[in-house]
Amino acid sequence: MHLRPHHDGSATYVPEQEPTLGQTVPVFVRVPAATDVRTVHVRSTPDGEPRFVEAVVDRRTGSDVWWRADVEVRNPVSNYRFMLTGSDGGYRWLTAAGVADHDVPDNGDFKLVSHAPPPAWARDAVIYQIFPDRFARSAAADGRAAPDWAIPCDWDTPVIGRGPQAPRQFYGGDLDGIAERLDHLERLGVNTVYLTPIFPARSNHRYDAASFDTVDPLLGGGAALARLAEAVHARRWRLLGDITSNHTGDAHHWFTAAASDVTAPERELYYFDLAGGDFESWNGVKSLPKLNWGSAELRRRFATAADSLLRRWLRPPYSLDGWRVDVANMTGRRGADAYTHEVARLLREVVAQTRTDGLLLAEHGHDHTGDLDRDGWHGTMNYVGFTDPVWSWLRHDSRPRDDSRPRHGDEPVPNFLGTPGGVRRRDAQTVLATMNTYRSLISWRSYVHSWQLLGSHDSARIRTVVGDAARQEVAAGLLATMPGTPVIFAGDELGLTGTSGEDSRTPMPWHRPQGWDTGTFAAYRALIALRRAEPALRHGGLRWVHVDADTLVFLRETPTGGVLVLARRAAGLPVRLAGLPAGENAYGGAPALRPDADGTVTLPADGPTFQLWRF
Repeated sequence: MHLRPHHDGSATYVPEQEPTLGQTVPVFVRVPAATDVRTVHVRSTPDGEPRFVEAVVDRRTGSDVWWRADVEVRNPVSNYRFMLTGSDGGYRWLTAAGVADHDVPDNGDFKLVSHAPPPAWARDAVIYQIFPDRFARSAAADGRAAPDWAIPCDWDTPVIGRGPQAPRQFYGGDLDGIAERLDHLERLGVNTVYLTPIFPARSNHRYDAASFDTVDPLLGGGAALARLAEAVHARRWRLLGDITSNHTGDAHHWFTAAASDVTAPERELYYFDLAGGDFESWNGVKSLPKLNWGSAELRRRFATAADSLLRRWLRPPYSLDGWRVDVANMTGRRGADAYTHEVARLLREVVAQTRTDGLLLAEHGHDHTGDLDRDGWHGTMNYVGFTDPVWSWLRHDSRPRDDSRPRHGDEPVPNFLGTPGGVRRRDAQTVLATMNTYRSLISWRSYVHSWQLLGSHDSARIRTVVGDAARQEVAAGLLATMPGTPVIFAGDELGLTGTSGEDSRTPMPWHRPQGWDTGTFAAYRALIALRRAEPALRHGGLRWVHVDADTLVFLRETPTGGVLVLARRAAGLPVRLAGLPAGENAYGGAPALRPDADGTVTLPADGPTFQLWRF
């Protein structure tokens, strides 16, 4: 193992995790003693002008030298990097993007953020995502007539994975049904429930809201939401809602008023300025008219009014603990209009005013790095920096190829991002480069408060992507042990399959327990328990120590302890690492790590496997 100079934004390296504007905070960099580093300077850019401060040696631990310097939090987001100078006078930069022997731009610098921090509970959350129509039906659901737009289905009706009928299939899951199944979530070990939309709509997904004022009666109405919230909070869990800030449905009372009267005040809430009086919609889907955030009236109704929709559902008796914001990446963006960051700041301010511990999490289906660290979204759904790279590494039949002939398992796996050709197979070096690229462009705070997920209601399921239980366990291991908030889509823990978002919205097979993958459930349960029990997995830093085509090895460390993680997609050569203490295996059943005479430990060569040792 050859460890390089290292710094990240965790408490080991930045003890002040919630700096305030104007404060001077210490930062530390860890440099292997064998590295030719004679002096260290920290470069910051207060008010856009570079400033250098010489670091001093703070302490020596084992084979490492710890250097310390102070950085002024001069700006709301203050950049800094380390200049490492050797005995020959040559220097290298250490930024969040890594070590470079050439000059690099500031966008990859480390960042201190003085904006109000996300709620403390979010770092310890393990989230379970529920698509209400497909999770569980209460007895009351049997007495509700299917709406006129729906294709009624019983619980065993196959899901239509594509086409115009897909959003019309109606299975009748409701909120009381969810409340009745919370014991399953308790056994799994999650502590936060995230519901996709619950407002009245004309689809099973409900992203085409017809109103934000009531809970869909098909789900049991507001009384059922209050009962579910009480049941969730009684277990000391959190409950998150889903709001569409980019659009409404065309049946929404705002839109119907706007469409029927050109003088209606609701007219300004949308974009009715296309040729022939047409209106803007999400991706041209006319049932999803786009909201115009240039409208002061929209901002009032959506956010700032005392009875706004954003506030109402955060208050008793519902007391949602925050919102996931649908299509946050498009919200406020349209042609020359660029209100996205204004909207994000406004929504965060209103959420914080309404409840100080409220979470505001954004959906991005692509590059999120320009939208975070702006006093808006607390984090994002990290599809591009976690989901897609993990998929591409563990994709089924991802063995190295020695020829170009097609074979079974080479059919494309649909990519959530819509990339032609589906998910490409990539080795771990490329996967790590992808992860590090996105991570380096945002603060550590935004990174660790973003959602890491293996799939969702909008994507293929992880079992379909990876093809078998062994590789799904490796994926779940990464989900549980890497920084960020793990999110589990309901049914993944049972090994359910699906090739697309629609196809993955599978009714939970409560009445067919013989079809559950109990081994996968046990793995998820054990990994979640490990994350909740091990502080380093929730609050520790991240140091990569080995990567080859089929192997990822990293450390999660706090000032008081740490863990070593091994993830393999296939069997290979043993990995030998020097400089590690003895460690006991805490997951995966491998032997304890015991350094040999020259101080080297050897990691298992079998695979696929996921192993974790605690130091």
